[in-house]
Amino acid sequence: MTTCPAVDVPQQYEYRSRWEHVAFYAFIILPMLAVVAAIWLAIHGRGVNWLDVGLAIGFYVVTAHGITVGYHRLLTHRSFTAVRPVKIALAIAGSMAIQGGVIRWVADHRKHHQHSDDDGDPHSPWRYGGGLRGLSRGLWWAHTGWLFDRRQAVKRRYAPDLLADPDLARIHALFPLWVALSVLAPPAIAWAASDSLKVAAGALLWASLVRIFLLHHVTFAINSICHVAGRRPYRTRDRSTNFWPLAVLSMGESWHNFHHAAPTAARHGVGRGQVDSSARLIRVLELLGWARDVKWPDLARVPRPSTA
Repeated sequence: MTTCPAVDVPQQYEYRSRWEHVAFYAFIILPMLAVVAAIWLAIHGRGVNWLDVGLAIGFYVVTAHGITVGYHRLLTHRSFTAVRPVKIALAIAGSMAIQGGVIRWVADHRKHHQHSDDDGDPHSPWRYGGGLRGLSRGLWWAHTGWLFDRRQAVKRRYAPDLLADPDLARIHALFPLWVALSVLAPPAIAWAASDSLKVAAGALLWASLVRIFLLHHVTFAINSICHVAGRRPYRTRDRSTNFWPLAVLSMGESWHNFHHAAPTAARHGVGRGQVDSSARLIRVLELLGWARDVKWPDLARVPRPSTA
């Protein structure tokens, strides 16, 4: 009797460890509770002070650009090449956004682009179809629900280049350190500036937890809202949209329809008045000689505008 040769079936998923799964729950739920506490304190006249505001804005801008310029445009799509210190700094800044280790984030996002709004997309809002019920479930899934699924994109399949980079492998392995730095640095700075535990506690609330909550949900909205609401001026095979209200807070990422039309482009906001601070930062890095081979968009090669 003959036997059929074994077929090497590609691994479809890898599974998040239990401690990582618990940590994900914590960093979704705790910032949400912090926002509730912050609202309660503000109502009762014990709101934010200028030090909290300054630290929150500063850490938001740094960590948000770590995601948009570092994790996304540099490491996921290779929109430019950065000198080693800049690559390392951007990867650490992105890690401090607490959206997962750099290799995990890149693998998930590359899988999203490969299967955008189709079977295999980790976070499509069209997962359950259209209609009010299906889209409501899909928006929840794309915005937050998919984060609670232990199944993840296979890093070796979607991000082998990052696994082979010793700098990025080390930064990924040290993700808990960057989480601690992101949470504890604002209150440490506030304590050093004021010598007051009360002021430090306020910074922990506003500049750490509320800031993390805001950046999380702006990023999550790119996965959810920017595949449902907004304009679709460029033809893509998915339902990605440009959603202008999020442009400033997302550092230009909400010009999502153009991004899906030209994924490797270093600039997403290509129209007049389309704010894209990430592209501005890449341009500054280029002028300083710290970024090269920048893939600035050539609109003549982008798919023709759609009628949507």
